[in-house]
Amino acid sequence: MGAPAGEAFNVSYAVHEIFYSLQGEGANAGRPAVFCRFAGCNLWSGREQDRGAAICRFCDTAFVGTGGSGGGRFATPEDLADAIVRHWPESGDARPFVVLTGGEPLLQLDEGLLAHLHARGSKVALETNGTLLPPVGLDWICVSPKAGAELCLDRGDELKLVFPQEGAEPEAFEHLDFTHFFLQPMDGPDLDRNIRLAVARCLARPRWRLSLQTHKLLGLR
Repeated sequence: MGAPAGEAFNVSYAVHEIFYSLQGEGANAGRPAVFCRFAGCNLWSGREQDRGAAICRFCDTAFVGTGGSGGGRFATPEDLADAIVRHWPESGDARPFVVLTGGEPLLQLDEGLLAHLHARGSKVALETNGTLLPPVGLDWICVSPKAGAELCLDRGDELKLVFPQEGAEPEAFEHLDFTHFFLQPMDGPDLDRNIRLAVARCLARPRWRLSLQTHKLLGLR
């Protein structure tokens, strides 16, 4: 498809990987989606030698470089939008559902890419740490706050808090303008304990719902 009217974007995007799978977390769990994982983050370099000094020290996602499956550098928003939508099955009887994630996608996401994804019929979701503001027009916004990072994006469709985080207690976010509130047990050696803590907190404060990483339970990406 041609560029949207008035299109004047021409930037380079660094993408770690693009893949098709089921959304494993939050309100859209179980939904088929094309994931575009951008390289880079503003809370951690992604390199193990830097983890101890990072703002976010518990990240379990690989986002360094552009060598992942489907990843690379894309010179224009048209090129990247085409690469993303190609992963949606041709026999799909629904609009492509695209999840822009990272790393931190708002370091690279702009109005041009969003316009080209919409021009290709996509519904576009964002997963962000909330430290940057997004372009207007996203169809779904999921914010995952991190302790020690300023939260600039204080409204959206879902707030998904990795739990527990010292300095990021659920009560501190309950006044924000989100439709859904999720607690997601922090992965790692204490996962069983963190699940129990998250369950107890959801039962005590029923505004919150439990989000499990079902893609990991199912062996999916």
